[in-house]
Amino acid sequence: MSINPSGFVHLHVHTEYSLLDGAIRIRDLLARAKEYDMPAVAITDHGTMFGVVDFYQQACNAGIKPVIGCECYVAPRSRHDKTQADHREMTHLVLLARNQTGYKNLCKLATAASVEGFYHKPRIDKQLLKEHAEGLIGLSACIKGEIPMQILQGRQDLADEAAAFYADLFGPDNFYLEIQQNGMDDQVMVNQALIDMSQRLSIPLVATNDCHYLDAGDERAHEVLLCIQTGKTMDDADRMRFGNGELYFKSPEDMEKSFSHCPEALSNTRQIADRCHVEFDFNTHHFPNFNLTDDRSEAELFEEKVRRGYAARMEKIREKNPDVDESV
Repeated sequence: MSINPSGFVHLHVHTEYSLLDGAIRIRDLLARAKEYDMPAVAITDHGTMFGVVDFYQQACNAGIKPVIGCECYVAPRSRHDKTQADHREMTHLVLLARNQTGYKNLCKLATAASVEGFYHKPRIDKQLLKEHAEGLIGLSACIKGEIPMQILQGRQDLADEAAAFYADLFGPDNFYLEIQQNGMDDQVMVNQALIDMSQRLSIPLVATNDCHYLDAGDERAHEVLLCIQTGKTMDDADRMRFGNGELYFKSPEDMEKSFSHCPEALSNTRQIADRCHVEFDFNTHHFPNFNLTDDRSEAELFEEKVRRGYAARMEKIREKNPDVDESV
């Protein structure tokens, strides 16, 4: 008899590649997913996809379907606006690659977030999402998501507006309202509102646990990571905390108990995983193709680009250290 009759799949998971935030090693994650008879599992690290290849290869070797994703930081205005208000009002959004197009778009979003939108965190914006939404499935994220934050601020009208925007952006059956059972009082209020929204707006629900560590007993070690990230100590009363030890990789049985009132949110996790198909080709070599329009060789063009890049880097170094020895 299966220990996972609902086919539940964790779709919101932070691995060791969510630096100083996720405390789940990929090999341990996959061993636990196999133990729980999960057919698939997702990787959704904060603002980065650095762990995707490692995760993909280990998951395939373990016989578990890898679901490729990212929990993106979304700027409240443009990713080019960089004020303290833009940082405070930044929200979260979970994106999963449904196909190869979705994976490429996810890569473009993650790259632009770091190259163009970085301000405290790598950020995208809604305009960028509009340009690269094809092939993606969106989840409304934790209580730091735009929709939950509007709910907590008493702005149900704006929460509905945001939900309608994402549902229209990603297309039919490609956006889900994410409910969690993490012991937080705010989450209880958000869940009630999301269930109501699901019925009113015909947007499906999905159950997640925003996993940041593998076992419930790992909470204290995770808090140490957060202290390192925020420059605090464990003795600081106002240090960043995530809750009460509930953000671990829960078993399907635990998730089924938590969401017995909403079984469709559980079954939707398997349906989403079944729809996500991304394959990596490790056999084809992809070398850069230089478009030579003059008599220079590739070697000469390469040297020119290296020297130009070196000059640009040295200019920035001299701004910070005018006495730098350039002869070394």
